[in-house]
Amino acid sequence: MWTLGHDLGHQDPTILLTNEKISDKKLITRYARRMLIENSLSDAVRFFHMDALSSVVGLKVDFDMALLVIASGLYRLIARQMRGYGDAQAQQIFRDLLDMPAQVEITPCEVRVDFHRRVHLPIVLASGLCDKPVRIPWWDNRPVRLTTYTAG
Repeated sequence: MWTLGHDLGHQDPTILLTNEKISDKKLITRYARRMLIENSLSDAVRFFHMDALSSVVGLKVDFDMALLVIASGLYRLIARQMRGYGDAQAQQIFRDLLDMPAQVEITPCEVRVDFHRRVHLPIVLASGLCDKPVRIPWWDNRPVRLTTYTAG
């Protein structure tokens, strides 16, 4: 089965080939979803510099790609909790929300991250991430507490 997809972002129609007998609408919807996933991976490769990795061993490249997908997914999870960042790319998420000065204190009881006040901090505060600590299983279930302080 084949179908022509018009108005898919290209000047010429897109030809989609498949062995499945599904409606044009379902086929084009599936194509669009796959395209979004590919665009997301492309953004992650650009931001996390997957193409800069120097490995000739296929297994290491596969592992690096798996880490890239995990990191990208974690960025997406953070961004979904931040007002206005649901569709942001990894570079913007990092620049606006993660690349902040902070002091990290690791004690036997907890890990505390004290953020400096800055422009985007109200968005982080409104997300609820600073409301309660998150327990990390691989750190002996130690909680990570996000706090803010005024440097000076």
